[in-house]
This record gives sequence, structure tokens and C-alpha cells, in this order.
Amino acid sequence: MKIIKDFWRPMIVEAPIDAIFDAGSLDGFALHGLPQSGALAYTADPFGLWRDDHLHVFVEQFDYRDARGTIGVHIVDKQFRTVETRTVLREPFHLSYPFIVEHDGETWMIPECCESGHLRIYRARTFPFDWVLAATIDLPAIDATPFRVGNRWWMFYAPVGSARERLTHLNLATAPDLLGPWSPHRGNPVWRHQSGARPAGPVLTSREGLVLPVQDCTRSYGSGLRLLKVDAIDGDVRLEPGGFMAAPVAAHPFVDGCHTLSPAGHVTLIDVKQRRFSFSGLVSRPLRELRRLRTGRAAKTMAGDGSE
Repeated sequence: MKIIKDFWRPMIVEAPIDAIFDAGSLDGFALHGLPQSGALAYTADPFGLWRDDHLHVFVEQFDYRDARGTIGVHIVDKQFRTVETRTVLREPFHLSYPFIVEHDGETWMIPECCESGHLRIYRARTFPFDWVLAATIDLPAIDATPFRVGNRWWMFYAPVGSARERLTHLNLATAPDLLGPWSPHRGNPVWRHQSGARPAGPVLTSREGLVLPVQDCTRSYGSGLRLLKVDAIDGDVRLEPGGFMAAPVAAHPFVDGCHTLSPAGHVTLIDVKQRRFSFSGLVSRPLRELRRLRTGRAAKTMAGDGSE
């Protein structure tokens, strides 16, 4: 049981991704924090789209009391004021990393949901609040990060393996269409690194070509970002390590980590982490297990009553 807990907070960096690449750092830009969630909760993994002069930031919502993530959205105006926050997707399994794709005139979300045993793709029936399941793919990818090159789709993801492999191995899959069928690359894992290799945002276009941000977990989970250069994707995959980015100093006290880098037009989204002792967080796990035990006993009792 961990004594120190991670608490994340998404932030808007008032700079496009190209300016951040040129600076080689997240420091020196204006920051706008998104609403915090309370003493035992946080939001993380921001992905955003501008619609009707408002930035829609989709995030993981996590509460240590139940330890099961849901997907929410912060709607932010041009003055960076949050005008509405709402939960938009909830399942009986954990959700996080709400990757957003615009394709074929539709808006799609591909959240991390490996607990379900599948990769699930949702379509916005009414953006941004109403999402419906569009495809279930037999590929339990963690932090699936699809992108298109020419007429073909590719997807980086972390494998469902040991706790260490989930952080240090990077896999690749390909498909003729976003909805599949997806086929894992024959050379998986296409990248391994002890500091971390788990996707940390969409594949980006820089002056040097394609770049995938990945998590650096040297000091702790998501302690920073590495930029992985994608030199070749078709056939033999060639990847090269790039620069490192830490949480900006101006995000204090949330400077213990940064594990998402996601462009949204003229701004960029990140999440930053504070590690702190929380007595309530410390006892939340045994209390959660006790609640589950009681729920299980109650269900058995009801089933027994019904069968007599």
C-alpha cells in the first residue's frame, strides 16, 4: 500500500506545439489550470478539440475511494474560463486516456479500457456529451494512440503484460480503417526502454518528422515526457530517442510529473503531478475492499433468499 499518492491536474499551455518544440521545454509559457476534483480525486490525460469558440477538454476522472476512472469533459471559453464540467462516459470497468479522433465527418473517442479485455471505439452521437459504442476490437491495447499515414492507419500502444512491460514496452498495430481490422506488428515490441515507453499523447508533426511523446518513469510513474522520433513506420520500424520535458516550474506545486502532451490548435494540453501524503488516501483502499466484500455478501444473501 503506497503512503505517497499521485494527484494530477490538467493544464492549458498558452502556446502551440511548434513553439514548445522550438523551446525544447514547457517553461516560459502562460499556464491555465483546469478545475481540481477534491481531496481524494483528480483528473488527468487531457485531449481537446475546439468547437463553437470553446475548447472541449476530455479527461480521465479518478477517485481513490472507488479506483475506477470515468471520462469527463471541461468546456473552456476563449478567456480560459471553465464554463461547464460533466461526466460523459462511464462503464463497469476503468476508463482513462480519452484519445479523440476526427475522421469521416465524425468524432471518435478511444479510451484506455484494457480491463474490459478489448479495445473499444466510441462515436459522438451528440458532441460532446453523448457517446455510443461503435466498435469492439479484440486487441486489449493500453493507451491506444492511432494516427494516419497516407491511406493506412497505425496505432502505438502499451501491451497488457507485467506491470513493468506496461511502462517499458511499446507495440504497434496497423489497419486499413480506424474501425479496423487491426493487426499487431510482427516485430512487437517495436521499442523498449527502461525509463519508459508508454504513449503520452498523439503522434505529432515536427520539423524533424513524426514524434511520439512517451512517458519517462525514471523517478516515478509519469515523472516526465520523452519525445520519440518516428523515422520509419512501414516495414521495419525505426524509432530514435529525442528530448526530455519535465513539468513546468510555474505549475508548482504540481511539478513531480508530466505524462500527457496533446495539441489543441493554438494551445497545448498537459497534465502535471503532485505527490503527497494523504491519510484519507492511505485508508481508501482497505475501505474500498471492505465495501466490495460487503456488497458481495449482500448479493449472495439476496440470491439465496430468491432461491428458497
